[in-house]
Amino acid sequence: MNDKPYELAFPQHGDERGYLVAIEGGSDVPFEIKRIFYIYGSDEKVVRGRHANKNSQFVLINVAGSCKVRVCDTSGEERVYVLDHPRMGLYLPAKVWKDMYDFSHDSILLCLSSERYDPDEYIRDYDAFMGLCAEEKA
Repeated sequence: MNDKPYELAFPQHGDERGYLVAIEGGSDVPFEIKRIFYIYGSDEKVVRGRHANKNSQFVLINVAGSCKVRVCDTSGEERVYVLDHPRMGLYLPAKVWKDMYDFSHDSILLCLSSERYDPDEYIRDYDAFMGLCAEEKA
């Protein structure tokens, strides 16, 4: 398991009829998929996410439109990714703060998760997350 976010390019199959992207857990993404959800109807002023997860890994795919994802890992490294193509994904390991924002009007952000929903694994306070980062560095 990689402890840093990184981009994924999924195989694309197509012809004159259009394109198909198939994603399998454990091979195309680095975990077995236990939960799938998607975000839509947000606009460029909305910020989603604003949390880290203690255990869950994610792959984010903007299957329509575009959005930006700002991530910060436990080393304190921060980076912004633009998700704007349906065959590209962003892998996020556990313990990564994420903010999704600047959604286009047609954005549909598909989220694949390694874990079922558990509200107790969420870190929703940025200062608490930074405290965790300091512990990880020590």
